Amino acid sequence: MEVKEINDEVFHEELPSEHEDRLIRFLHRIIHVAVKVLAVLMVFVIIWGIGDVVMVLYKRLMAPPFMFLSISDILETFGAFLAVLIAIEIFLNITLYVRKDVIAIKLVIATGLMAVARKAIVFDFSKHAPEHIFATAAVILALGITYWLISNKPKKERVLSSTM
Repeated sequence: MEVKEINDEVFHEELPSEHEDRLIRFLHRIIHVAVKVLAVLMVFVIIWGIGDVVMVLYKRLMAPPFMFLSISDILETFGAFLAVLIAIEIFLNITLYVRKDVIAIKLVIATGLMAVARKAIVFDFSKHAPEHIFATAAVILALGITYWLISNKPKKERVLSSTM
C-alpha cells in the first residue's frame, strides 16, 4: 500500500503498478485484472438481482388475492431491493479499489451499515433470540457512530503565513 500526500491531499494506491520487483509488479497486474473481472461479475449479479425483484413483485401481485401485498410480501420485496442496493455498493467498492486517488473507508463502512440495516429491516423478531437482536443493534450503533465520525472528520486547517 502506498500513500502519498501532495498539496495537502492524500493519494493512495493499494496495488501500485510501479514496483522495483518484477514479480510483485506482475502479481499486481494479475490482481488488477482479477478486480476488473469481479466488477464485471458484480454487474451480472446486480442485473440478476433486479430480475429477482421484478419476479418477486410479479409473483406476489399475481397471486390471489390479486394485486395485494401482505406485510411479509412487502418485507420480502424490501429485502430484495436492499440486496440489489448492497450489490451496487459492493460494485462501487470494487471499482474504487483499482483507483489510485481514493481511500474508500467511508464507503466500506456505509456498505456494512446498509447490509446490517437490511438484516434488521427484514428481521422476524419472533424467530430470533433477544441476544441476537441486541448484538445486531450494537453492530448498527457501532457502524453508525463510525460513519458519523468519519463524515464529520475536520478538514486539515491551512495555516497561511504572510510575508509582510
